[in-house]
Amino acid sequence: MPSSIDNFLIDLGVVGITFLYVLLTIFIPLILYKKEIITKFTARKVVHLFAGLSILSSPFYSWSLWPTILAGTLTVLVFLSSKETKVKKLKELYDAISDEQEDGLKRAFLQGPFFYSLSITSLVFIFGIFAPSQFYFPIAGILIMIIPDTMASIIGKRWGKISISFNWTNSKRTLEGSLTFFGFSFLVCFLSFYLFGLLISDIQISLTIDTIIIYSLITSCIATVIELISPSTYDDLTVPLGSTLIIYLLTIL
Repeated sequence: MPSSIDNFLIDLGVVGITFLYVLLTIFIPLILYKKEIITKFTARKVVHLFAGLSILSSPFYSWSLWPTILAGTLTVLVFLSSKETKVKKLKELYDAISDEQEDGLKRAFLQGPFFYSLSITSLVFIFGIFAPSQFYFPIAGILIMIIPDTMASIIGKRWGKISISFNWTNSKRTLEGSLTFFGFSFLVCFLSFYLFGLLISDIQISLTIDTIIIYSLITSCIATVIELISPSTYDDLTVPLGSTLIIYLLTIL
């Protein structure tokens, strides 16, 4: 059985690898954008798509608050990445992945990525304290905002015919996009619950295949409804936080 020192060193190794991975997912798109190989839209989507996958390392720490420290550090860096910052790399990051809506803010900063990072930090902190053996819940919630959100945006814009809109959301959604969001949400939830609840069940509380399917269906339904009614500015917060906390609370009632 590994000693506490061994566990600490292993944790540091996982932290180092994860942090390096996140930096690569941020600065490779930044470099490609500066060389005009990819557009700002593509750079933002690449960062959004790959940086959040770092949450997959959460169950592998001996000390469950390491993910909070890592995610919190990145959240601060994203918050400081603004139009007016004096730090060159943070200014370049803002220029590479900001959107028009963020340019119009009183303090122009990466609001969407900040909310995205904040939701990751909040979830890994909550589960690191209260349910460190059930990290598959926050992993599922974050994965929903990585793949399903991206696919729904692509499908909705290209093939969406039936519009769904609410005045307070400040955005137009489509039935086709929402169905895509639901379908991919189910897939990523199933992946999270299956991978960490059944396949690698020695580090988390194990789940049966029936439970995995039920959890995946409920979580994807909750996430789809929240995404549909959330203001577009805040869905990076409301979808992962809302879907994760609701499904978790339902399991302990």
